[in-house]
Amino acid sequence: MAQNHAQSGQVVSVLPLGAQLNAAKTTAILKAEQLEVVRLVLPAGKEWTEHKAPGEITVQCIEGSIEFRTADVLQVLLPGDFIFLRSEEPHALRALVDSSALLTMCIAVPR
Repeated sequence: MAQNHAQSGQVVSVLPLGAQLNAAKTTAILKAEQLEVVRLVLPAGKEWTEHKAPGEITVQCIEGSIEFRTADVLQVLLPGDFIFLRSEEPHALRALVDSSALLTMCIAVPR
């Protein structure tokens, strides 16, 4: 079954899921020519080992707390915190408690 993505001009809520967080799954909100937006749902302890993204990314914590590691820096993202990474910058993350975040990825190939 094809996943429905947001259409141009469509309003999409990214409010905290609250009590529904435990039943929620990671969902792609938008996939366009140059941009992909995903709501990450991270149960407590869920870890993404070190990896790189081919384009620039941002991660905004919506709820919970997320340990975010880049190079030699370990930071904790709390609700409302936002981080930007340049393309190919190694990073890893781990949910300290049940959490959700908004991941935005630039997917256009630089010319």
